[in-house]
Amino acid sequence: MEPSTWQRPGLRAALLYAVAAGLLGTVVSAVSRLELTRRAVPAAALPDGPVIVVANHTSFADGILLALVGRRLGRSLRLMATGGVFRSGLVGPVVRRLGFIPVLRGTDAAAGSLDAAATALESGEAVGLFPEGRITRDPQHWPERSKTGAVRLALRTGAPVVPVALVGTHRVVGVTGIVSRLLRNTVLRPRVLVAVGEPIDVRRLAGVTGDQPVDDATVRRVADEVMTVLVSQVAELRGEPAAHPSGVPAEALGA
Repeated sequence: MEPSTWQRPGLRAALLYAVAAGLLGTVVSAVSRLELTRRAVPAAALPDGPVIVVANHTSFADGILLALVGRRLGRSLRLMATGGVFRSGLVGPVVRRLGFIPVLRGTDAAAGSLDAAATALESGEAVGLFPEGRITRDPQHWPERSKTGAVRLALRTGAPVVPVALVGTHRVVGVTGIVSRLLRNTVLRPRVLVAVGEPIDVRRLAGVTGDQPVDDATVRRVADEVMTVLVSQVAELRGEPAAHPSGVPAEALGA
């Protein structure tokens, strides 16, 4: 599926999402304890209409966990996922039906991912993504400095951004030893702490209204400000300050 061909899922897809969430929720409950420790969104639910949900990324399990958090908050997230997920013979057809959006990095179709996400938002959907663009490479699992895609998407559509901090997901599924860790987790279930922040008006942060153009420097500044909110939520859940309040920069990762 090309990203630009996204279509809003129908009733059957909604039923499939509910069934998949129920099944995966059972599996997740067997290997972890998902705890929404703080919900700053009004009435403990995500806003109606178009909304962009961003989260930090420390584990291969994050997509499933973020989708489950979205369901607990009353929305079925259309996640932006790497193209490899869609090429899987087992998972690919399912995520396509669920309205997930492929991110084809390093290809001519890469720009179409934001177009597809914008189409989903214009249809009133909730889009979920990981602004770092990959699982963090920080040894202490702190978020990296974000890419600018989420902010560009918010500026383009006017959708609010809701930051969701996930802490402990790397203990559910790590980069290595996946099977052994899952087996161990059935006995010693790790806690996954979740904090949901207040919706952020990105256009207000950028000082623009409507479709006013925004220069790259402003986009970068606003992306850092949004990431600062997300990192502060992670730090609060961890109970320790972040060395890099707006995310670990590339030069620190290489140090």
